[in-house]
Amino acid sequence: MKHLIDIKDLSVEEIDELIKVAKDIIANKEKYSHKCDGKTIATLFFEPSTRTRLSFEAAMIGLGGQVLGFSEAASSSVSKGESVADTTRIVGVYSDIIAMRHPKEGAPLVASLKSVVPIINAGDGGHNHPTQTLTDLLTIQCEKGRLDNLTIGLCGDLKFGRTVHSLVTAMSRYKNIKFILISPKELVMPEYIKKDVLEKNNIEYCETTDIEEYMDKLDVLYMTRVQKERFFNEADYVRLKDYYILNKEKLKKAKEDLCIMHPLPRVNEISTDVDDDKRACYFKQAEYGKYIRMALILKLLEIK
Repeated sequence: MKHLIDIKDLSVEEIDELIKVAKDIIANKEKYSHKCDGKTIATLFFEPSTRTRLSFEAAMIGLGGQVLGFSEAASSSVSKGESVADTTRIVGVYSDIIAMRHPKEGAPLVASLKSVVPIINAGDGGHNHPTQTLTDLLTIQCEKGRLDNLTIGLCGDLKFGRTVHSLVTAMSRYKNIKFILISPKELVMPEYIKKDVLEKNNIEYCETTDIEEYMDKLDVLYMTRVQKERFFNEADYVRLKDYYILNKEKLKKAKEDLCIMHPLPRVNEISTDVDDDKRACYFKQAEYGKYIRMALILKLLEIK
């Protein structure tokens, strides 16, 4: 049985095939509207989510399937002390595939060891978020026309940001990729990502605290919010939460075809005056998430 716990579970060829299918779904929605008739996805979300949970549900509905699940741990038997493994094992009796988000790193992996149906990691703490990465790759492919020969700026919370950790891991397998890591010193990219992914794969990167320093070099700018839920000290969060605010003024030196992305939700890190800029891709990015998850569901359920 195939699960998706980490983006590394997928080969480059498998990722490229998922993107190909997703683009075909965008072009031919009706062709896929009954592919999952009689199938059910369970969305087990142990922490809050809007886009990820609803996009999984919209994806399955768009394929003709059905949805069940919960949107917070308090509304499940976990509040009574039930283990994640037991919850998964039971829900697998009622569903064909499970999408799980959990605040603890490794929880979806533990669930997959006992599950009788495919498990999709929909985010585990500050660790991984592979379907957001697939969303990001589809966005870059559709907006830039390629996944190689790119300079990508990652800005904001690079320490706890599971979306940027997964994206670096995925993009490091494509040719001629360069990363500009933009963050306050307290939220720099973890050493294990720099050593085990970037340096190990000879990926060029540099670190800076200045969002404008390399703006004219970027093909993609990936903004992230400073995540209050990952901080133990609220004073540190308050001090850092508005460290970067992207506005039109900061984009003056940017390329005309820059792709501005954000996994959302946005707080203050992108000014609303950027929303109407043709380079703003973050709302389209959320839409792309539905189509890549449709492709993934088909793959894991082995539906042609």
